Amino acid sequence: MDHTADIVKADTIEQYNRFFGFETRHPLVGIVHFDGSVPQPTHRMTLGFYALFLKKTTGCIINYGKTVYDFDDETVVSFAPGQTVGIHRLEDGPAPEAIGLLFHPDFLHRTSLGQKMKQYSFFSYASNEALHLSTEERIILQDYMEKIVRELQHPIDKFSKSLIVSNIEVLLNYCMRFYERQFITREDMNHDALARFERLLDDYLYSDTAAKEGIPTVKYFADKICLSPNYFGDLVKQETGKTAQEYIQLKMIAVAKERMLDPAGTIKQIAESLGFQHPQHFVRFFKRQEGCTPKEFRNRVTAS
Repeated sequence: MDHTADIVKADTIEQYNRFFGFETRHPLVGIVHFDGSVPQPTHRMTLGFYALFLKKTTGCIINYGKTVYDFDDETVVSFAPGQTVGIHRLEDGPAPEAIGLLFHPDFLHRTSLGQKMKQYSFFSYASNEALHLSTEERIILQDYMEKIVRELQHPIDKFSKSLIVSNIEVLLNYCMRFYERQFITREDMNHDALARFERLLDDYLYSDTAAKEGIPTVKYFADKICLSPNYFGDLVKQETGKTAQEYIQLKMIAVAKERMLDPAGTIKQIAESLGFQHPQHFVRFFKRQEGCTPKEFRNRVTAS
């Protein structure tokens, strides 16, 4: 373990287990149980593997917009390799209770799940974008974690890896389904975030911000709305059917067309006003989106 700058480095599951005193049954995959018997000091740790925790919090009623949803006291938080996790113990508070699924990217080599991991975008959500579970949802996730535990306790044979990977994949697919449900139940909150995004995007393109800062990015707006880029992107997709990147590009095209109706504006000026440093990049972008160059579009509009 490397304790440089108070950050513990856990590149392997064995290093992680050693830090907390867990037994390592498999070097590339494991299930860990946190409770009052496990030492859990305040720390920051950079992980070299995927980690998904089914975490107990205090029992609570959660308000989403105008509707009250009574969820059980369970949340899921997930981390991708390379992320740093901070655990801050509250003074005199109860020891956090959680079940964790840990699996190293090497475990997924030559598996279909290894090729699909990018689609599980919730591994890059911020901790305040945790998945809140109903009792039924918690039981489903816990069941798959218990299946993985039983498989890890079974003597290794030629079926072990495929069975463990299959159970991980089903568990992750359930998380995707439950996040979709959460996006829907938070509809009012999502509409508010989308409205703020639209206002910020208008401000960016209709002020001189684009000319100063460059082409608008998903990260810029996610930061402004205090969401992680992945959560923000998934929220926009859920609400509009388009990715955040597509949404930004469509708005840029609409503004470009509007500006091309003014014959006084040159293609170079329009390109710069949208954040393009070089006019030829704008021309390529416009043609890719519209199937014609800005000049061809302008000629067609003025001729009609």
